[in-house]
Amino acid sequence: MSDAFDYFRAYAVRALCKARSMPKGRMKHLQLVVGRIYNLLKKEAAYSPNTQHLEDFRAALKLESSLDRRSGDRPGGRLTPAAPQSSDREAG
Repeated sequence: MSDAFDYFRAYAVRALCKARSMPKGRMKHLQLVVGRIYNLLKKEAAYSPNTQHLEDFRAALKLESSLDRRSGDRPGGRLTPAAPQSSDREAG
């Protein structure tokens, strides 16, 4: 086994654990996709050491970092604070 297999396995486990802790939605789905990409790269690395999969790995890292930036922009993920209700309205 190569070191690449171990590295990809570690990235896959980390990405999938991160996805499990996220609330349902598009960000969780994309994080799961990143984890699946790492798993596929892990399987490729297990069969033969190859440097061609490094481009795919870099693309997956770039996607994962963009997901981190997106989730950092909004503190509650997809949830946004509710608009303040008017006090003129009476409960009916």
